[in-house]
Amino acid sequence: MISYLKLKNGGKLAYRKMDGISPGIIFLGGFRSDMNGVKAHALENFCKKQERAFICFDYEGHGSSSGKFEDCTIGKWKDNALSVLTKLTEGRQILVGSSMGAWLALLLAMQKPRRVAGIIGIASAPDFTENHLLAKLNKKQLRELESKGKTMVASDEGDHYPITRKFIEEARHHLLLEEDKIPINCPVRLLHGTKDEDIPWETSLLLNEKLVSEDVKTILIENGSHTLSEPKDIKKILSVVDKMIAWLRV
Repeated sequence: MISYLKLKNGGKLAYRKMDGISPGIIFLGGFRSDMNGVKAHALENFCKKQERAFICFDYEGHGSSSGKFEDCTIGKWKDNALSVLTKLTEGRQILVGSSMGAWLALLLAMQKPRRVAGIIGIASAPDFTENHLLAKLNKKQLRELESKGKTMVASDEGDHYPITRKFIEEARHHLLLEEDKIPINCPVRLLHGTKDEDIPWETSLLLNEKLVSEDVKTILIENGSHTLSEPKDIKKILSVVDKMIAWLRV
């Protein structure tokens, strides 16, 4: 059942929530994804069996939430995640972030370290706006971005979506991989497919090096794609989540 969280800007975030034991799980989806994906439902069923608290949601401009995609920024989506954490959950949470969602999970953990028990990054994509999205724009798109403030980008699904200059420039306030150290101290697990054609698996290795936490592990999934949504991938993700829960109980 979908519920809605009212935002200060008059908008609303769509979410699904289950109450249960702690630590709860918050799933943060990827860029242009929504809460109806395979990973969200798999985590929801996993938590249901354990009677564990769970929540997933759509960022503004995504899925059933309000807002226009082209009006959004990384900072706005980080604030969406912050609202979910502070207004819809209690106690410490494990953040499970997919692609861009892992970047937002890291930003959230830096802002609210006492509320974050652990992070599980799935094909983590910190700084993807600079290192992936902007780097792939052709000369025409770069000119449009500069002169018109917006350009259209083709997706893997065959449609096109807008990228604005504001989106790229605002994201630079949240870049992490340029830092010598990333001040996150909770346990972190980074899963990445070796056949990821969107975000290189080396990104997770670099992230591993920069996190100050003494409990960081990178788990490479042989032949895994960027989505890591195949049954064997989901099984591995849920195993990692289960092991982190068990570790936090010690």
